[in-house]
Amino acid sequence: MQQATGGKFTLEYLLNLLLSVGLLGQKQAENITSEYQMAIEAASRRSRAPKGGEAFREPLTDPLDFVISLKMPLVGRTAGKLVDDEVLAHLMAKSSGLAYRRVEQRELNIEFITGLLPRTFATRHLVLPLGLEGANLLVGVRHPFCQNVLDDVRRVANKPVVPIIMSQGNLKKILGDIYAFSSSVRGATGQFQGGSRLGLDVSNLEQYVKLKSASEINDDDQHIKNLIDLLFAEAFDGHVSDIHLEPKRDHLLVRMRFDGVLHDMYRLPAVIHPAIVSRIKTISRLDIAERRRPQDGRIKIASQGAEAEVRVSTVPVAFGEKVVMRILDPEALFLDLKTMFHNDDDYRKWHDFTSHPHGIILVTGPTGSGKTTTLYSSLRQLATPAVNVTTVEDPIEMVHEEFNQIAVQPKVGITFGSIIRTILRQDPDIIMVGEMRDKETAENAVQAALTGHLVLSTLHTNDAPSAVVRLIELGLEPFLVASTVVGIMAQRLVRRICPNCVDEFVLTGRMALDLGFITQGDLTLKQGRGCESCRNTGYLGRIATVEVMPFSDEMKEAILRGDSNALAIKSMARAEGMTTLRENALDLMLAGQTTIQEVLRVTAAD
Repeated sequence: MQQATGGKFTLEYLLNLLLSVGLLGQKQAENITSEYQMAIEAASRRSRAPKGGEAFREPLTDPLDFVISLKMPLVGRTAGKLVDDEVLAHLMAKSSGLAYRRVEQRELNIEFITGLLPRTFATRHLVLPLGLEGANLLVGVRHPFCQNVLDDVRRVANKPVVPIIMSQGNLKKILGDIYAFSSSVRGATGQFQGGSRLGLDVSNLEQYVKLKSASEINDDDQHIKNLIDLLFAEAFDGHVSDIHLEPKRDHLLVRMRFDGVLHDMYRLPAVIHPAIVSRIKTISRLDIAERRRPQDGRIKIASQGAEAEVRVSTVPVAFGEKVVMRILDPEALFLDLKTMFHNDDDYRKWHDFTSHPHGIILVTGPTGSGKTTTLYSSLRQLATPAVNVTTVEDPIEMVHEEFNQIAVQPKVGITFGSIIRTILRQDPDIIMVGEMRDKETAENAVQAALTGHLVLSTLHTNDAPSAVVRLIELGLEPFLVASTVVGIMAQRLVRRICPNCVDEFVLTGRMALDLGFITQGDLTLKQGRGCESCRNTGYLGRIATVEVMPFSDEMKEAILRGDSNALAIKSMARAEGMTTLRENALDLMLAGQTTIQEVLRVTAAD
């Protein structure tokens, strides 16, 4: 099929595309044409004088904007889906023989784009240089009829150009974000540049670098505010869980975590790093003058009608202060527990745990494995007007009105261990302890359980059986473990296959055996091809894989006999029907929820 970048972009062209694939009838097309002519006449009456550079932005006269504004339902497609700019972009790409691409900002070189094209030209014509492919420059455009614009780009770049069709919304967002981001970086860099590189570095290698005083950094600079706002906006739009600001020798690296995996996003000038850190410290109520000790704070941010908590942590590293901001979305932190469990039997066991009037329930796993979400979601189900729920956290993850939440403050004597004794005088029914990390905490939690309270807590162990060993290593007597622990659940998070680009493939029996999976033949599995919805990763969201271990009478007797090594407990639990993390993850893989790569990445062989 011939590539089309010449000619004229008209309403007739778009309607013919929709007619050719059956998304429009002839009579409907005629009615739309009549409406369009009336819209043009109305616009002409409003303003006879043309508006320079605004043709693409006039929703009533631009053909693409006009068709999108009609909000026509897709015929024979998913209910509720409309003919939008994505649908039209796909159709234009297919009819013209051009490639279609959904672009993420993190894929692009901002300096290259802003250095090649001025903002006014790029935004007026909606043209985006995507990068070099061999000797050619790939250029994102919104329709195939833009040869004059491409000729201008070719002359400026002095390279052959290859047009790539992008959706109008994708183009506008990327261009707006890139030029706004670049403007803020440029403005901030211009303000803080001056003097030697060493004079501006806040490295903690003190023998090489002189630390700047707080008075030398203006954290009220508007460019810095804009820059941080743009980072947060991008994080919220992309459902990012963490933002990392990592100072390097010559630049500031910005990384973001999508679905549990970190991605490099930006390399900013090192000169603006102190001002960025100072601004973040200011809004999170940290000491901007203290750069040699770790600090923790929090920010509450409103974005597009929703609120989110941002937990801020700073720590001194080789070339300055590293900042990590964890974004806590209330909707993600409180889940329907039944949807979290893939296996109904595992959900029933967990429900039985939380139905006990007293005892200790433990959730184990590494940082970022979803333990807090499990505990918060369970507490919300348990928190009725008839019970008193009290939590001890370090720090408080999410403020919730139905819980009485206490933050650990070692400086004033509030630790996990010490505060439990105080809580017991507050007439609690359910106590959540953020982490059982020492003997004092464990002993007080046991005391609470023995006196008729339900205690939920976490441990950092690799699986559920290892938690028993860990409790005894903390100093608890085996008879106390056997008499108070109700059950233990270990969990991990695996990335979920994107439902918008799911595809099937065959894993041969030999390949499965080589990977350590026992199978009688070939397996038909699923994976994501990568699309605009999942940023071309093939994954969208995460799902928990769990192993739920109740404390049976036989297990309690074994612990009392001293037979409490992890292998013996695991063997007993499996004989009693426990599904391990790897087995649960394999079930998710066979059900088409996740991939074999995720199973191998997240879980260990049994």
